Amino acid sequence: MAEPALEPIGWERALMAAEKVKERLRRATRALDAAGVPYAVAGGNAVAEWVGRVDEDAVRNTRDVDILVQRADLSVVRAALEAVGFIYQQVLDIDLFIDGPQGKPSGGIHLLFAGEKVRRDDDHILPTLNESERASEFQVANLEAVVRMKLTAYRRKDQVHLLDMISVGLLDATWPARFPPALGTRLQQLLDDPNG
Repeated sequence: MAEPALEPIGWERALMAAEKVKERLRRATRALDAAGVPYAVAGGNAVAEWVGRVDEDAVRNTRDVDILVQRADLSVVRAALEAVGFIYQQVLDIDLFIDGPQGKPSGGIHLLFAGEKVRRDDDHILPTLNESERASEFQVANLEAVVRMKLTAYRRKDQVHLLDMISVGLLDATWPARFPPALGTRLQQLLDDPNG
């Protein structure tokens, strides 16, 4: 007699969750590529792409997918993503797509609009789509654009992502001068005290 299947334990569930995020990323970017929509992967998945190029063991999982698009393309983006099963929602002024009727906003596809501010009180706008390059599977924000976004947001998770990039040698003492003084100071503090 076969034994009953057991529910996955904690680490197995974490691996399954990470795989679901990767699947959403691939499905969304393939749909945008097929529709000819300009975009760039941003956020934690962009950090993972850059860190993984240096040290795959240093890649950190993320729970959602951030994609930089042009606001003028929203209707085309929406059609492309809805065609592959995502459902458009606007939650707290954030345009996002959940993965089917049971999807959660926290694990969805979050849109960022190129050349705009994320929050009204941000001092800096998001990069343009010209600040991106082709990775093996999708278009990704270039390293300087990713770092600038992380320095602008500067939440704890953004600081951790920056520290990950420092730890694998992507960022060094030459980088703070690339940014406006306030952002350069933030990066310098992380470089000076990575164990903060």
